[in-house]
Amino acid sequence: MSTLFYLLIALLLLGILITIHEFGHFITARLCGIAVREYAIGMGPKLISRTSKKTGTVFSLRALPLGGFCSFYGEDDIEGKEQEDPRAFGKAAVWKRMLTVLMGPGMNFLLAFLVLFLWFAIGGVQTATEVQPFIISVDAEGPAAESGLQEGDLLLRVNGETAGGASLDGVMALITAWKEGDAPLALDVQRGDEELTLEMTPFYDEELGRYRVGVTLGGRVIGTERTAVSIGDALRYSWDNCVYAGGTILRALRALVTTGEGLDQTSGPIGVVSLVSEEVRAGGFEAFLNLLVVISINLGIMNLLPIPGLDGSRFLFLVLEAIRRKPLPAKREAMVNMVGMALLLALMVFFTYKDIAKLLQ
Repeated sequence: MSTLFYLLIALLLLGILITIHEFGHFITARLCGIAVREYAIGMGPKLISRTSKKTGTVFSLRALPLGGFCSFYGEDDIEGKEQEDPRAFGKAAVWKRMLTVLMGPGMNFLLAFLVLFLWFAIGGVQTATEVQPFIISVDAEGPAAESGLQEGDLLLRVNGETAGGASLDGVMALITAWKEGDAPLALDVQRGDEELTLEMTPFYDEELGRYRVGVTLGGRVIGTERTAVSIGDALRYSWDNCVYAGGTILRALRALVTTGEGLDQTSGPIGVVSLVSEEVRAGGFEAFLNLLVVISINLGIMNLLPIPGLDGSRFLFLVLEAIRRKPLPAKREAMVNMVGMALLLALMVFFTYKDIAKLLQ
């Protein structure tokens, strides 16, 4: 299929995530009796718009499919012209505004969970049936290094017994079962097109309480099967996967802030679209769903950060309002959010420039 098709698929994925995020704000506001000025998908000039006769809300589709918004009366009103409007966002109870702000990211988390649940409930869980052990790293001083074992070697057999299986447990059992006085372990490995037999004598690791040869093993999955699971297991697997993805994103974010690790891999909208299109081209529908889940959780987490202009900052202002039992100066809050949005826009332009330069290389 053409590159254009996969680019459209990538835009569809981002469109789904943005629509769901803004719908979280919209539907919660409606349920809480908060008036919505406009619910927009996309940014820039309007392509299509319709005004609800019942609520006055404008529903619009805009030209640039890389964003969206749900705006409220009196929100970010620097001049203060709408602060006394009975429909103004600030007129609603603080808990209603808190819920409305949180349900944007909340819908992203819910979407990820529901997609995973349906995938597991309908298609089952994919489990490994065969794993190819390989050497991730070799300790500088140890039996494995002395024998000539190298990083990247594929482990075929241990003392003549096949090293493959559904997990690495069998390989570990063969190594740790070695006892003092036994013949050296014979490891058959494949290095490129060459097959080698290397012998080594394990050493006893007092700290771990077992015999080792001084390597870190990994396993490449080369065979899988899908197994049907119960609804309860589908719920559990969905939750575990969401927690794992969220934890991975938070750790990467912490590394980015504290050490700058991963900054060179950070992308803007164009980079994300390019990545999604390439992954979907290679992995098909399953890759599409996997990216939808990961990016949805990422979008939810990023929006909860207390950065001016994002949902996390707005929620923080509401928490302060609840503690003080009176709202913060509306103009000051609006100014902070507007400056934050300007900085975020500048950051997006910077990463977009980087993405385009990378594509042209």
